[in-house]
Formats: sequence, C-alpha cells, structure tokens
Amino acid sequence: MTQSLRKTSLPDRRGSAYDPWDHADRLGIEVVTRPIRTAHGLWLPEYSTILIHSKLRPGAQRLILAHEIGHADLAHPDDRPKHERQADVYAARNLICPRELEAAYQWAPDEGALVRELGVTTRLFRAFVLAEAA
Repeated sequence: MTQSLRKTSLPDRRGSAYDPWDHADRLGIEVVTRPIRTAHGLWLPEYSTILIHSKLRPGAQRLILAHEIGHADLAHPDDRPKHERQADVYAARNLICPRELEAAYQWAPDEGALVRELGVTTRLFRAFVLAEAA
C-alpha cells in the first residue's frame, strides 16, 4: 500500500529552491535545533515538533529536516526501515528537481559529481532514482 501525503501536497519549489523550514512552518511543525545524543533529527508527533542536531552544518540540517518532514507528513508512528525509506523518498522528491538533475547529467561524469551538484547524499539520490523508476 502506498501512503499518500497527509497534510499537504509537495511544495511548489523543489531542488535548490526547496526550503524545508518554510515547508515545516506551512505544515504547522515547530523546528528546534539543539544537541541530540542519539540522532541527527527526530520527529516528535505528540508535540508536532522536529528536533535537528545543532552541531550539523546548515546543508546537513536541510537534508535531515526534509527527511523528518517526510515522517511528519506521512504520519509515521515509528522509524522502522520501511518508514525510513519512505521518508528518504519524500525528502528526495523535494530536494531534487528533475530539471536540475537533467542539467547536471549533461556534464557530471559520475554519481558522486551529481550528488555534490544537487547537494544531497548518495542515499537520497538513489532513493529518488529508484522511486522515479518505479
């Protein structure tokens, strides 16, 4: 069974223009940055809050927040592997714009160059490619 988005459709802007802080705000989710000992980010549904590790660089915080918004919008009750994959696909579809990917394919010699150009992780890039191929 494919889960549909619960609170909103995908944002208007994707790829480099995607702002997960704005997206969280539109969903009514508070985002708090603070030191976290056990994870880079956490979705706390009972508080409608996402915690992001404050020691991460801004680019990493952006990726983690996009992933955690996926958990929130898909109403995941836990972090089982299936939910982690779904949150990765959700984040990847927001963080990767197909037009930007197509432009990068024109010159990028390999997956590593594509990942760096798009500003995502290899894991998110592969989640996007697999989801789009399905």
